[in-house]
Amino acid sequence: NTLVIWEAQFGDFENGAQVIIDQYLSSAEDKWKQMNGIVLLLPHGYEGQGAEHSNARPERFLQLCAQNNMQVVNCTTPANFFHVLRRQMKHDFRKPLIVLTPKSLLRHPKCFSTIDDLVNGGFKEIIDDASAIPNEITKMVFCSGKIYYELLSEKEKLNRKEIAIIRIEQLYPFPQEQFQNLISKYYSAKEYLWVQEEPENMGAWSHILRIVKGVNFKLISRPESASPASGSHQAHDREQRTLIEMVFGK
Repeated sequence: NTLVIWEAQFGDFENGAQVIIDQYLSSAEDKWKQMNGIVLLLPHGYEGQGAEHSNARPERFLQLCAQNNMQVVNCTTPANFFHVLRRQMKHDFRKPLIVLTPKSLLRHPKCFSTIDDLVNGGFKEIIDDASAIPNEITKMVFCSGKIYYELLSEKEKLNRKEIAIIRIEQLYPFPQEQFQNLISKYYSAKEYLWVQEEPENMGAWSHILRIVKGVNFKLISRPESASPASGSHQAHDREQRTLIEMVFGK
């Protein structure tokens, strides 16, 4: 039951780690009849530090996901990060766990958990908008990772009570039941957005399109790109601000 955690940098994949992930970790059960519970902590989050510091290529891992072969999560609270690691240890089976870890959330003033959050409860695959009143919601915004805090800040600044911001903490296996329960809960919603920091051809968007049925999502993202992120901090700030403004209709 040893928990093996590997904190990988982008360059590790250029040195053969991607071959190990493709050939052994993702297909271990199906191809080799072996189970493993390795945890990969992959720095991921658009923070203006350039291409190699922004993107852990979640789309690559999500392409490898099938038949419940592994787990891909992007935790936005300390408690959820703790509980997903605890769950990994407590499972009576072994599956690889891929954790996307935004560096800026280590110091973000709103990214905190209470002692009660840590001591009680468990891992949350989806986190609802605690401030949303169901019959007032006309727009549901779904996202994953650190962009949630930027969306939340803008929502509070503009006092946009008609918008619910939902965090998808576990991208695979996708929590279909919880997702459908939220769609039913916000019955008055007329617009559904998937918001991501990554370009259109990266991130979780193609995975969401394949997995989620019956919801007409509109995508808010950077335009498709050959590079994971801009090398210019000024361009990054401009792109990030554009994303936020598109969500709130500016």
